[in-house]
Amino acid sequence: MRILLVEDEQDMAAWLGRALSQGGFLPDLAPDARTAESLMASNEYDAVVLDLRLPDKHGLTMLREMRGRDDRTPVLVLTAQGGLQDRVRGLHMGADDFLTKPFALEELEARITALVRRSRGRQYPRLQCGSLSYDSENRVFMLDGSLLFLTPREHATLAALLARSGYPVDKAQLFGKVFTHDSDANLDAIEVVLHRLRKKLAGSDVHVVTVRGLGYMLESLARTPAEA
Repeated sequence: MRILLVEDEQDMAAWLGRALSQGGFLPDLAPDARTAESLMASNEYDAVVLDLRLPDKHGLTMLREMRGRDDRTPVLVLTAQGGLQDRVRGLHMGADDFLTKPFALEELEARITALVRRSRGRQYPRLQCGSLSYDSENRVFMLDGSLLFLTPREHATLAALLARSGYPVDKAQLFGKVFTHDSDANLDAIEVVLHRLRKKLAGSDVHVVTVRGLGYMLESLARTPAEA
């Protein structure tokens, strides 16, 4: 899941960014409303985590403007006070949930996941390709019945390929889902991630193939009885 984290406290933002990445999310960081609005204009996010005390604009003003342009991205508001007045105003302006600082990381991750699930109007599906399955609610991959351990970038790559298994995913599109906007990596960096991913899938019935001119595709090769 790609998340926009709007937080001006540098230490808090850095900690949250690292923690969410380790949890399988893809966070983009914005220290102010102007940066956040620029990122939202050029990217699609599954959810926004929004601090209220921003240096250039109050978070609720930014939220009101989002809803005014019919941006329905789920928004979880972070507030240091957790006061009733802020919560009521936020709900009227279109906030989907609130979390009071300080908070437990596990609760933040659970609330983000629940927001995205509700916004899609259904439970997350369990995606499958051959012996590979992905429980996107709990963000875990299973291969041949065993947990598949992946880095955040490998996780994001495999999730993107599995969502379109059997169909090629364009290289630039895949790069955009794996690397954050402020990454200094070039487009070919996705090939390094794919190389590591192929090694972890080696020996299974699931393979990442290169489709010339179209990108990369996840496919399952049926095993013969002898191979099974």
